[in-house]
Amino acid sequence: MAGSGDSFRALLHAANALLQQRRYHAALAVIKGFRNGAVYGAKIRAPHALVMTFLFKSGSLREKLKSIAQATYAHSRNLAYFVFTYKGLLAAQSRLQGKRIPFHSFLAACIGGWLVFGDNNPINSQIIMYLLSRILFGLSRLAVDKGYIPQPKQDPFPLVAALVWGTVLWLFEYHRETLQPSLQSSMTYLYEDSEVWHDLSDFLLYNKRTDSK
Repeated sequence: MAGSGDSFRALLHAANALLQQRRYHAALAVIKGFRNGAVYGAKIRAPHALVMTFLFKSGSLREKLKSIAQATYAHSRNLAYFVFTYKGLLAAQSRLQGKRIPFHSFLAACIGGWLVFGDNNPINSQIIMYLLSRILFGLSRLAVDKGYIPQPKQDPFPLVAALVWGTVLWLFEYHRETLQPSLQSSMTYLYEDSEVWHDLSDFLLYNKRTDSK
């Protein structure tokens, strides 16, 4: 037992020494990026899938748990693959040119996005829409910072909020098929299911009655 313990400590010491080597930093960063992508993807998707599945999906408990596991795995895998691809391409470009320039980041992310998130499925669609909204805000702030557009005299957020909500409810009411299924489900629950009730039970306690009254 003592021999195996000494071997493990020696192996651990060697691994820690390897991690301190600067010449391996780029390759090790790619590996850790894969790890962080997988963990972060699971942390983000699992609770979201849990809530959305039990709120809006029908089926047995086994089917619901399987759906949650599949969504969590897909998000975790894709994010891990993307970080791995992005950091790998970033390191390769930097090594080839001897330095890192801003275009390297854009090109590496474009290639990673095409390869990993190019498949039009519900998971990828949600991720892309999440990023798109933040990109629009980020580009707006950058345009102001760079002087491309003047600094607003008043906070534009109330106007943005009004336009976003006005547009999304108009789409929901008259062009529902253009919205993502999960958003349709959420809005149906909020704005349509609240129009229907039969008695106090499905007015306050439940959204819909489950009996045959």
